[in-house]
Amino acid sequence: MWWLYAILSSVFAAATSILAKIGIDGVNSTLATAIRTAVVLLMSWGMVFLTGTHTGISGISNKSWLFLILSGLATGASWLCYYKALQMGEASKVVPIDKLSVVITLILAFVILHEQFTKKAAIGAVLITAGTLVMVL
Repeated sequence: MWWLYAILSSVFAAATSILAKIGIDGVNSTLATAIRTAVVLLMSWGMVFLTGTHTGISGISNKSWLFLILSGLATGASWLCYYKALQMGEASKVVPIDKLSVVITLILAFVILHEQFTKKAAIGAVLITAGTLVMVL
């Protein structure tokens, strides 16, 4: 079932890029990011309370709090940079470069999480990088 959510994620991410590019016209990129973040915040907390998972907050470890906060900071930095790039450049060029995060994630998963870096993953990473270069050059 995870693959269905992954596919839906990619569809929503694609819609996000197009909707953001249209919506950011004439709007400061930082302000646009803040508006988007507020919507995501409301939607996320709405789902937490709708599903009753708010009761698990007290069980979160200090380590998890730290890394979730760091992840949130990284997300914020990513979104700020993404919106600025999207405002300045073409979506068809910004988005492929943004998706190089797949390659960077593979490398970080190998280095930090000690996940297996297979031949298949290496070939995929090279192809993604090459495809990105073809799309943006």
